[in-house]
Amino acid sequence: MISALGRWVLDGIGTAGYATRMFLRLVAEFLPLLRRPRLVTKQIYFVGNYSLVIITVSGLFVGFVLGLQGYYTLSRYGSEQALGLLVALSLVRELGPVVTALLFAGRAGTSLTAEIGLMKAGEQLAALEMMAVDPLKMVIAPRMWAGIIAMPVLAAIFSAVGIFGGYVVGVMMIGVDPGAFWSQMQGGVDVWRDVGNGVIKSVVFGFAVTFIALFQGYEARPTPEGVARATTKTVVYASLAVLGLDFLLTALMFS
Repeated sequence: MISALGRWVLDGIGTAGYATRMFLRLVAEFLPLLRRPRLVTKQIYFVGNYSLVIITVSGLFVGFVLGLQGYYTLSRYGSEQALGLLVALSLVRELGPVVTALLFAGRAGTSLTAEIGLMKAGEQLAALEMMAVDPLKMVIAPRMWAGIIAMPVLAAIFSAVGIFGGYVVGVMMIGVDPGAFWSQMQGGVDVWRDVGNGVIKSVVFGFAVTFIALFQGYEARPTPEGVARATTKTVVYASLAVLGLDFLLTALMFS
């Protein structure tokens, strides 16, 4: 049992070291990628546009639920006019970045892991190495930065659609005054403290989710079972990373 525990610890340390080296190499490839923007824009379309539908629909229904729950809670204290502020702060600060990151991990993250894993199983990455082409530069790095760029945009769309959903439920269905809905939101939401911190969260989540997805695909065993297991690990690890980072960032930003 002791030897098995030691082997598990050593394997974990080795994996963490290899992941750190890979992450630093990807960061170093950011400036060289500026000379080949088409590689990044193509991947932005792949990870961003294909996730747009689920992000939009989910944001709308989350806004509906926030509008209903927020109104019934605020009406107990006679503060239903602050419904717009409640919906906006809930989405911009927390639900927008977090839910978007979880949906992004389930939709785009699994696609990236499966794509890289299948490329490895089909020996396409090995073929690039045989042609003296670094797979990290041509395959991994463009997808890494595409995910980091697409994540804040998707989070902003999620928050905007969610606020609209809260407006539909609160103003059009329940009857909250529309002037109070928007004025409370404009007066209570700070650009830097609320919107800026939400953007920072979405960028950090983009780093974490995209890197985990690419690393799991790059290190997957070149078999169907290995790719399937790597895809499952991507969803689990990325979700845990998002929730853990959200706690740390919230404690630092709003302490």
